[in-house]
Amino acid sequence: MAVSKNVKPTESELEILRVLWDKGTATVREVHEILSEHKDAGYTTTLKLMQIMFEKGIVKRDDSSKTHIYRANISRESTQQQIVGKMINSLFGGSSTQLVMQALGNHAPNKSELEEIQKLLDNLKKQ
Repeated sequence: MAVSKNVKPTESELEILRVLWDKGTATVREVHEILSEHKDAGYTTTLKLMQIMFEKGIVKRDDSSKTHIYRANISRESTQQQIVGKMINSLFGGSSTQLVMQALGNHAPNKSELEEIQKLLDNLKKQ
């Protein structure tokens, strides 16, 4: 099942995708248990969302055994790029500088994050 480039995961779908990206593969029950640690959602809600995600092509499902095993069908990186690109255009008037300034102002990076940011800046300057 091909994924349309225009498929934009909802916030709830992104929560499920984060679990699948971290675990690789998971059953609905496994995803539900992880989500339940910080969110009050019913098992049937998680099941329905994952079925919808399968229909959209956002996840793949192995139904060769009684218990269906799901995995993400879209990458974390491409999803992040799509969402950040849309955010830069719609919220920050196309200015990645404004996005970065806002992000750093709301979340103070630790030392290793600052080093990573500096490496990225240094690489961008070389281009």
